[in-house]
Amino acid sequence: MIKLELQDEAMLCSGHAACPGCVEALSVRHILATMGPDTMAVIPPSCMAIIAGPQPYSSLKIPVYQPTLEASAAAASGLRRALDAQGKRDTQVIVLAGDGGTYDIGFQCLSSAAERNEDFIYFCLDNEGYMNTGAQKSSSTPHYASTGSTPAGKTSRKKNLTEIMAAHEVPYVATASVGFLPDLLAKVKKAKSLRGTRIITLLIPCLDGWGVADDMGLTAARYAVECGAFPLYEVENGRRWTLNQAQRTRPVGEYLALQRRYRHLAPAQVEALQDEVDETWQRLVEKDRASRGAVQ
Repeated sequence: MIKLELQDEAMLCSGHAACPGCVEALSVRHILATMGPDTMAVIPPSCMAIIAGPQPYSSLKIPVYQPTLEASAAAASGLRRALDAQGKRDTQVIVLAGDGGTYDIGFQCLSSAAERNEDFIYFCLDNEGYMNTGAQKSSSTPHYASTGSTPAGKTSRKKNLTEIMAAHEVPYVATASVGFLPDLLAKVKKAKSLRGTRIITLLIPCLDGWGVADDMGLTAARYAVECGAFPLYEVENGRRWTLNQAQRTRPVGEYLALQRRYRHLAPAQVEALQDEVDETWQRLVEKDRASRGAVQ
């Protein structure tokens, strides 16, 4: 049994506007508790902006700045420099953005900030689509998933944001899930201890957009990791790769069966998705093995 040292003071207040059973609210609760009160958040238009509430009101017990959808990384860069000019080097700057504002509309801004190694932690709350505007597809939406704009299933694969950002050779890039809380907390603490651009992508099953029961969000999050559809790993300085789970324990089909957005799949498509996950998993295993050999 693993004993977790969780922060007692809640930094996300009750009464927020998240859907019942929302995995995003649960994830952010633990992120904020780990980051602590000496933190400032940039939150672009997204589900998280709705949860946080309209300015000047907020469900977060830290200062929040809501920029335009494409400008999160630029806003965080400017906020960091303003704090540094005031001598407030210990105040952490974080971004809480969705996949639409990260994989798509805000990608150029994030890539530019990473190229400059700006000093902030970027949390991508990845629910694999534009969920609060009708569940349209984003470039984070997986292959074959049915969305408001791809009712017959998306015809292309999900963009691999983590590996793209790792190619920028920033200090720290990782994936995480509140379904594996010890791993998530360890990664937030590690990112907090570093300087430069740090990017953590969390899988956020959207109950309505994915077609998951209100009490099954955490189960979906765990199944995604256990089947390898959302592997947990971290990359340091673009070179050292660490796979944080030893093995997969269930087939992809069990994960897909939890969700309405995959109900239309034929057996051959499920098999194709399994092949895609196997390919990605094997590549990560090889990178992990090569990194361990280089360290030795």
